[in-house]
Amino acid sequence: MTTHLPSPDRSGPRRTRRTRRPFARRPLSSYLTGCLAVSLAVSLATVAALAVAVPAAAPATAAPLPADGPGVGTPWVVTLGDSYISGEAGRWAGASNSDSDRADALGPSAYFDNASGTGETIPRCHRASSAEAYIGGGVEGLNLACSGATTATSTGTNFKPGIDFYEGSAGKGQARMLQEAAATRNVRMVVVSIGGNDFEFASVVQSCVVNFLTSPTWWKNYCHDDSSVAANFTAANVADVRSRVVGALDNVATAMSNAGYSTSQWTLVVQTYPSPVPNGSGIRYSESGYTRQSTGGCGLWNRDADWANSTALPTINGALLGAADDVGLPNVRTLDMTHAFDGKRLCENGVGLYEEVGLPSWQSAGAVDRTEWVNQIRTVSTIGDSPYYVQESLHPSYWGQLAMRNCLRQVWNAGSPRSGSCTVGNLGAARLTPSGEPSMVLGPLE
Repeated sequence: MTTHLPSPDRSGPRRTRRTRRPFARRPLSSYLTGCLAVSLAVSLATVAALAVAVPAAAPATAAPLPADGPGVGTPWVVTLGDSYISGEAGRWAGASNSDSDRADALGPSAYFDNASGTGETIPRCHRASSAEAYIGGGVEGLNLACSGATTATSTGTNFKPGIDFYEGSAGKGQARMLQEAAATRNVRMVVVSIGGNDFEFASVVQSCVVNFLTSPTWWKNYCHDDSSVAANFTAANVADVRSRVVGALDNVATAMSNAGYSTSQWTLVVQTYPSPVPNGSGIRYSESGYTRQSTGGCGLWNRDADWANSTALPTINGALLGAADDVGLPNVRTLDMTHAFDGKRLCENGVGLYEEVGLPSWQSAGAVDRTEWVNQIRTVSTIGDSPYYVQESLHPSYWGQLAMRNCLRQVWNAGSPRSGSCTVGNLGAARLTPSGEPSMVLGPLE
């Protein structure tokens, strides 16, 4: 599910060079304008069916060349799920509060994925070209994930295809799209990241930010003990979401079987979610005042940040890992992203905004090491002619997307997929690979 500020809808963000005034201390209500719609649920885009190239005419005596399909032709990786795999926030490399151009790596067409490159196939799926699906090296990528998707398709204001076989006037579910795509491609690996929106994580973050902005340091109102938040993490709800994820994974297996694949011809990779913020002690802005949100875009009390890492994230990822076991397939692997951004998270000590670390832009030497890999939680900065979307909040930005791609390439393992946990290589001195990605390490599963 995706929520947004009550500002005029835009078919795509406009690239405008603008200088924002320093955040002045105003009545609290000013800071709350639009912040009730912080969205984490983010982005998948359906793709138009690709025409299979017809080989040149052969002598009449030659056997016809086989068309690409199960086990035949160029290998493909397909990604399914929600915003954490679709490419949401993949436009922005770090952040600046003074000039958006300093962090604008992909520009206003960042999420254009239709055949002509002129717009989105599904509005607000936000499938960026920096998304992890495109590992290269002779492997083709197809991104069917959608920002805001849950395990089941939603046909509300914005169509959000789930991992099911839905087909209607609004579009198709991701499992149906996978089945159709796999019939004419040699799909060797399907990567799934889903479940966060089933846990209502967007509304959880919304509650945490609102509680931070509306309570004083001497009487902190925490979100982790709000009944609306706690309800998402009861044993009953965790079991329910785990069951839904199992159903989604079963749908993936059914789609591949219907397309003509045996389990030995492809691998299912279940991908967990990364921690987007450090514990409270690792946040570089004080709890006092509004700087933590107005400057850093990370308006959480320390205890809520600690809870997010000690309880919320492990619970969500545990449900995914449990579902991977429950589905009972012999071709399942796991990519654990829990600590993939540690040291580069939003508001974390050791990294900062471009103006804080003294770098001109994302193209500056060392930018990948000194700036954040997770996008700010945005509120009033999305109003008017802003190039930002609320739904980009708290998602892997350009560096984060490329880091996950580097991890996934290691999982692909030259066509022999393996499981693993991903972390930053050379933490504190992160560097780019020759392909322009952060160098990551795939270690054993924790």
